[in-house]
Amino acid sequence: MGINFSEVSFAYYVPRKKQKVRFVLKNINLNIKESGEMIALVGHTGSGKSTLVQLMNALLMPTSGEIKIMNERLTRKTKLKPIRKKIGLVFQFPEYQIFETTVLKDIAFGPVNFGVENPEEKARETAKLMGIEELLDRSPFTLSGGQLRKVAISGILASNPDILILDEPTVGLDPSGKRDLLDILVNLRRERNKTIIIITHDMEVVSRYFERVIVLKDGEIIYDGEKDDLLKKEDLYEKYSLDYPETIKLLRAIRKRFGVAIDVNQYTIEDAYQQIRKAFETGL
Repeated sequence: MGINFSEVSFAYYVPRKKQKVRFVLKNINLNIKESGEMIALVGHTGSGKSTLVQLMNALLMPTSGEIKIMNERLTRKTKLKPIRKKIGLVFQFPEYQIFETTVLKDIAFGPVNFGVENPEEKARETAKLMGIEELLDRSPFTLSGGQLRKVAISGILASNPDILILDEPTVGLDPSGKRDLLDILVNLRRERNKTIIIITHDMEVVSRYFERVIVLKDGEIIYDGEKDDLLKKEDLYEKYSLDYPETIKLLRAIRKRFGVAIDVNQYTIEDAYQQIRKAFETGL
């Protein structure tokens, strides 16, 4: 078992008097494997996504219900250091977790803090994996936003967590930088059997890179399952407050306009093109 939520609710403030509590998360039941999963956490702004991942990392404690991390029940007496080593969390704004004078020192901070052998060597290995080894002697505060994000991810990854959680990791990246980062995450899952969880609003990213999708709405999980099943739903916008990827929107428009039998669930331009070509060949 990796992370287990059982009837978890959370409120940032619980009044002493018998007033109504405003819960940010309500009755969350969730199971996440400690290895091998690619999970996208989606939902509109304010749905509770960032709060949920902070509970996964024990930055927050549940108001009610039970959380188990690697089979250990989370309480206020739980030692947090082992949890933080196993569950790595990268914030949306990397400057929140970067503070050392050089990139090398910043990446090595986690391994040093967790007692990892040869922390500098581990930092260099991780920097090479992330493609930023040429930045190791620079100050983090001279870097671009995309470089800074890779440094922040490297600082967490260098401690070798079982589960890596990233809050909006692709925001602000150009298409090339976004693709490079997501390819790295896919390789981490495939080659090192990591579980990768990201918060994202980008349904293009979800459709191309992720298998399992968890949808939050108003503090509740309203969908947890296969990406393909979610994107086949006709009420994606109305019920789930999500949009279709561009390829699916294009194919749905063609199907509606011309009344052709076409498989709209295609996630790449190449696959969408093949579907359109088939439609033309059959008499569009």
